[in-house]
Amino acid sequence: MACRWTIGIRAQSVAEKLILKIEPASFVKLIFGPVPSRRLGRSLGVNNIPPKHCTYSCVYCQVGRTARQEVVRKKFYEMEDLVQEATIAAERSKPDYITFVPDGEPTLDINLGAEAREIKRRISFKLAVITNSSLLWREDVRRDLEAFDLISLKIDSMTERIWRRINRPHPSLSLERILDGMRHLFDRLGGERIITETMIVDKVNTEEDEIERIAEFLAELSPRTAYLSVPVRPPAERWVLPPSEEFLLKAREVLSEKGLRVELLTRPEGSGLEPGDDPREQILGIAAVHPLRMDYALELLAKMGCGRELVDELLEEGLLVLRKYRGEEFLVRRIG
Repeated sequence: MACRWTIGIRAQSVAEKLILKIEPASFVKLIFGPVPSRRLGRSLGVNNIPPKHCTYSCVYCQVGRTARQEVVRKKFYEMEDLVQEATIAAERSKPDYITFVPDGEPTLDINLGAEAREIKRRISFKLAVITNSSLLWREDVRRDLEAFDLISLKIDSMTERIWRRINRPHPSLSLERILDGMRHLFDRLGGERIITETMIVDKVNTEEDEIERIAEFLAELSPRTAYLSVPVRPPAERWVLPPSEEFLLKAREVLSEKGLRVELLTRPEGSGLEPGDDPREQILGIAAVHPLRMDYALELLAKMGCGRELVDELLEEGLLVLRKYRGEEFLVRRIG
């Protein structure tokens, strides 16, 4: 199928295409979606961190290995640009949540709280943030998170050795301080608007006593929901695999016995992607934050009058990379 929109793209000058090939990471889209979310319904994504600044370099990360591992908070984008784009996109698409879920760790953005409060001042949509919890030992970070209607916290391990293997944190970080920071946040906000997510990787955090320790800690916090997830997209390290179904069901049982409300995240969200104004930017924007299944991408492009040729064009320009994981093809945004 011919792509109505790509007529303009093919008219680009040779110089412009050369720039794209030399600097593939220069493409940054602050807002993407809405995309279907297993936790949040229709989620309009806010990409407030450029690729890839993070406090961790998790072995399962769908964005890939961390290029710039750091713990110092700073400004990455102009606040007004981000707020204005989020406001316009939300008013047009009416999402269930506006979600800060960027290429890196969202709490590295020193304007995070101010951005969230300004968006809420202008429009009435719910705001969510998905954080790896690594900076919760900081009072200013906990204060910023108060601006959100829903906060998702990562907790993959309670053991220093396993934490360092699965999350590969910045050397200055302390697991004990992070766990204390999580406790302080729950003490301040309660658990009604906080959910947790634990990614389970086979032969890494699948020791039975480790799940017991995680369950005890989560029971102490009492989040609204404790999610257990497995890798469903191409991970940073090719050896990363999901645990057996038997182990996953056992883990759910262990958490449930502690009185926790537990949900499993074991399948992709499904397609359900909504067409936008610019198919090229939409594919790049989604793939920048999480690998996009090829069949979902083609289904989305078909809704906008495009076909496989646009995907091939982006692959040829070096803006996307094709990855295979567990029998499926994924489009991944090239970083650097």
